[in-house]
Order: sequence, then structure tokens, then C-alpha cells
Amino acid sequence: LELSTHAAANFIRNELARAIRSRGGPHQANSLLGGVDEDGASLYHLDYLGSLEKVDFGAQGYCSYFSLALMDRHWKKNMTLEEGKELINLCIEQLKTRFIINNPRYRLIAVGKDGKI
Repeated sequence: LELSTHAAANFIRNELARAIRSRGGPHQANSLLGGVDEDGASLYHLDYLGSLEKVDFGAQGYCSYFSLALMDRHWKKNMTLEEGKELINLCIEQLKTRFIINNPRYRLIAVGKDGKI
């Protein structure tokens, strides 16, 4: 059974919501789920309470405070791969400047309908 990205996101959301109400306890995880299917590319944010939101861009963790602000300002619909790389590099430069931990290496993997680009 193949699921669309939207269906997979809703399945995960349902499992998170069910876990909150079970004796096993909730799963403490926020997630980003991205995919490409017949509807095109899509990205979903799922929080640990089982909320689901389709988003245009996303980041997780403490550094997301820096990255999301930049993405909110510079992201635009139908960006090219090169424009996306420039935005990610802008985010990385801010993290190098502002984040308390020095991480000298970053890896960017672009994914399209046929897999890695």
C-alpha cells in the first residue's frame, strides 16, 4: 500500500494522538515530514501533541529560532534549487554566528521526485 505524503502525515498524526491517550504514554517528538507525490512536493510539521500543519518551510530544535526567522523573511514560492541553497547557506551563517555550539560541518541533501538531486 503506497500512501501519499498527506496520507502518511495524517497516519503519523493519528498515531501520536493515540499515544497521548494510551497507557504507554505520549511520544515526545516534533517531526517534519516531506515528500513528493502526484500532488507535488509537500512538507508537514507534526508536534508531540498530535497537531498537524502543512508548511512551506520548517526547522526543528533550538536553532530553529534563528532559521525560521530567516526563512520567513526570505522564502518565496517556486524558489529555484540555487535560491534554496542560498537561503540554507544564510541560515548556516547565522547559526555559526549565534549558536552556542560550534558545528563546523553541515550537509545539504536536495531531494526531488526521483530521489536525491
